[in-house]
This record gives sequence, structure tokens and C-alpha cells, in this order.
Amino acid sequence: MRSLPAADPGIPDARSPVRYLLWIARNQAGPLAVGIAYAILWWLTMALVPAFVGNGIDAITDRDLPGLLTWGALTFALGAAQAVTGVMRHRMAVHNWLSAAYRTVQVTVRQATRLGATLPRRMSTGEVVSVGNSDIAHIGNAIDILLRGTGAVVAVAAVTVIMFGMSPVLGLTVLAGVPLMAAAVAPLLKPLHRRQHAHRDLQGELSTRAADIVAGLRVLRGVGGEQVFADRYAAESQRVRRAGVRVAAVDSALEGAQILLPGLLIAAVTWLGAAFAIEGRITPGDLVTFYGYAVFLVAPMRTLTEAADKLTKGHVSARRVVRILNLEPEMTGGAARSDGGLLRDVASGVAVRPGTLTAVAAATPEEAVTVAERLGRYAGGDVDFGDVPLDTLPLAEVRRRILVADNGARLFAGTLRDELDVSGTAPDEVLAEALHAACAEDVVEALPGGLDAPVAESGREFSGGQQQRLRLARALVADPEVLILVEPTSAVDAHTEARIADRLAKARQGRTTLVCTTSPLVLDRADHVIYVEGGLARAQGTHRELLTTAPAYAATVTRGED
Repeated sequence: MRSLPAADPGIPDARSPVRYLLWIARNQAGPLAVGIAYAILWWLTMALVPAFVGNGIDAITDRDLPGLLTWGALTFALGAAQAVTGVMRHRMAVHNWLSAAYRTVQVTVRQATRLGATLPRRMSTGEVVSVGNSDIAHIGNAIDILLRGTGAVVAVAAVTVIMFGMSPVLGLTVLAGVPLMAAAVAPLLKPLHRRQHAHRDLQGELSTRAADIVAGLRVLRGVGGEQVFADRYAAESQRVRRAGVRVAAVDSALEGAQILLPGLLIAAVTWLGAAFAIEGRITPGDLVTFYGYAVFLVAPMRTLTEAADKLTKGHVSARRVVRILNLEPEMTGGAARSDGGLLRDVASGVAVRPGTLTAVAAATPEEAVTVAERLGRYAGGDVDFGDVPLDTLPLAEVRRRILVADNGARLFAGTLRDELDVSGTAPDEVLAEALHAACAEDVVEALPGGLDAPVAESGREFSGGQQQRLRLARALVADPEVLILVEPTSAVDAHTEARIADRLAKARQGRTTLVCTTSPLVLDRADHVIYVEGGLARAQGTHRELLTTAPAYAATVTRGED
């Protein structure tokens, strides 16, 4: 049993779509070579059958019983060999298809992880989804068809040699007819390539539109825009349909050519063979052989046109994969080291003291998010971590030591335990403490399986407040050196918010924590509060001090109420 996927997919050659496909083929050269060998044997066993049958008919004509038995036994042996090689060819074809598809998934997922926040900024959701939905299948097909395609070429060459030995004229007819058919099909490939590329781009845009609508459906219903966006989606889906029809028009012409052109060759070979048999230039067995080969050639010729189609589609899909692989992260790191300490955003003046619970209250939510992104190294900026610039630290170390948890974070499908403990190492006591601090025990208790209950995609079975509390619990379980929370209580009621504020301070006691919020309940529990307006820290102190000394702060956190 072959193990898939490979433990290490390797470093892809992303210089061009063709180089990427060649890289995949090189990385599975062994299974590919074995599959091609089986495919060649499979085709050759089929290619020899008409010759053996023709010799058997000549044996009947000559009343040669031993010859008839010999050719009959050989034909039976060919059938048995064809069955065995056909099964093995198919097994290797499936293995090569899966290997190519999995390898593409591995390198694209690894690249997506490497890109992080850069990927959604540079590519739409639909484009990325299309890689997993269709492109991996087309790349797998492009590798798979190499087996049958190579075997088909060998089979055509073998049949041509056999027919040329029996009748040079008929052999030359086949020899000239095959490249003519290939030349007749070639003009269809370029428009097919172009239309498939356009269709794939439109599909990606439509997937992006669908994802946006689903994510904002509640808001659309609230503002009465549901029907407007539904109409836009319908219009775009019709564009995709029309593009699909244009692809199908060329595809159907290609399919028709696969029937018509070999059929014309069959008619020509059969007509010439019949004429030669009447003239006595070939035997009745030779005529049967020529007719059998004329019919047989339909299969390898169709395989060759199929190969052209699948390689074209594979090239289109590889282009999308290469585009992802060629993206570079916006945020990079160095090789410096830091012992931690004060985390300071130079541009705004926000400084997070080590071991304290600091809060940032901003005049607008966007300002707080901007500061949090710079401190977490998700946006460029001059930030110091102790005595070392944050951008000189290895990015993996920054991600390990500084965790930014905002309301854009998603809950993934799986068990709730796996969702909360992403490292898979936290004991039940740690999970229980985090759930208590996030006031999320009731969420777990309501589930039939508790922590082992399955969670649907995006945690859609939970309300907004429940999702927010579970996300907070997940961040607390991770227990990073620096935890940055962006509006962690915006979707819960006041009583729950007060309990979370008390428990959060205790859960993170002695750990560096920054909370971006304008909630007075949370701000009152913070050790230090910083008010940001216009991108700068305008006032600092405790919540109660700022209420009396900073009127702008008081107006922001009390919503202008007396």
C-alpha cells in the first residue's frame, strides 16, 4: 500500500506553469515511470490483437489447425495480459493523480500559512477556493493522462510499423493520417485555453461574491440589501454560465473532431484494404487485420486529443497555483533575539508594560485596530520589543510570543476540545480555567458531548456572543507571552462583560496583556489605560483618573452621556 500524501512535498518550481507541472512529474518520477510502463504494455496487448486474429483467419483459410490453435492461444494470452496490465495501469493512474493533487494542496496550504494576512489582501477568497475546488483535479488529470497518452503514442507507432510491413501503402496512409489529425485539432486548443482561463477567473469572482454575501447576510437583511445583492449574484452567475457555454462550444468541437477525424481515417484504410484484398495483394486475414487496426486507432487518437485537452486545462490551473506560490509575505523578520520587556508602538506612543493589564481606548475603533496590528506585526511600523525592533525578530518567534485575537478570528470545524486547544497539549484543568475566565462554561454544558462535541464550520451553531467567548477562551489556553485582545466583550451583555473583566485580570495576572476596548467595565479593571485619538496617545492613567482629567476620553467611553 502506497502512503499519501508525501511527508515532505518539496520546494516547488514556480517560475512558470510548465515548470511547475514538470516539477510535480519529477517528484513522482518512479510511480509515473511504472504507470507509463503498464500503460504501454496495456496498449500494446490491444494493438497486437488484430494481427493475431488476422493470422488466425489465414490459418482457417489454409486449413492449418495447429496454426489456428497457436494463434487462438496467443490471442487468449493477450487478453489475459491486457486484463492484468489494465488493472495495474489504473492503480498507478489513481496513485499518480492523487499524488499530484495532494502535493499541490500541500504546497499551496504551506504557502497560505507562510503568507498569513498577506494572502487575503492579495487574492480574493474565490481565487483561493478555486484551487481546492477544481485546479487540483485538473493538475491531477494532467499528470494522469501522461500514462495513457504515452502508451497511445507507442501503440500508434507499433500499429504503423505492423501495417507498413504488411502493406507499405496502408502503412503510409496511417503514418500520414495521424499527424494530419493532430494538426486539424491543434487550432481548437488555443481558443479552448483562452476561454477556460476566462471561465476560471469568473468562477473565482463568483465564489468571492458568494462568500461575501454569506458572511454579511445578517447585515444585508438588516439594511434591506438582501435582494440587491441576490440580483447581483444572479447577474454574475449568468456571466459564468455564458463563459461556460463558450468553453463548451470549443470543447464540443474538440469532442466531435475526436470522432470525425479517426472515422475518416478508418474509412480510408478500410476502402484501401478492401481494394487490395479484391486485387489479391493482401490476404483475407490481412484485410481483417487492417480493418481491426482502423477501428483500434480510434481509441489512441481520442486519447491523444484528450491528452491535449487535459494538459491545456492543467496549464491553466497550474498558472493559478504558481500565482499563489509567487506571492511574498508583506511582513518579514530578521534573526535578532529579544528577552522581552516593554512593547512600544513608536508612531502612536502606546507602550504595553510587561506583566500588566493595559487597555487602549481609541476615539474610533479603526485606530485601536491599527495599533494592535502594528504591535502584533500584522502591519508595518516602528515597534520595539524591549531593546530590539520587532521587525528584526524572526516572524515565527513573533507569532509564538505575541498573539493578536480579534473578532475576525474564525472557529474551525472539529471537536470543541481541538478548537480550544490548538496545540493539542493543554490538560483539562487549563481548558476549564480558560472557559471560566471567558464565562463560556454554559456554552460547553449545553452541548451533548461537552468538549468532545463537534463544532460546525465557522461555529455557526453558536450565537455571536458565544463565539466571542469561545475565541477568548482559545486565546487564554494558548497563554502567549503577550496577549492583545481587540474588543473581546463587544457581543456579550453587561453582566457577562463585568464577570469577564474580573476573571480576565486574574487569569492574566503577571502576564503582559493589552485590551483594545471602550467598555468602562473592562477599562475599570485595567492596570493602565491609554487614550488614543488621531493616531496618538493623548492621555494615560487609570480609568477613574482619565474620567476626570481627559474630557475626550470620558466622552468616548461614556458615549457622551453625563
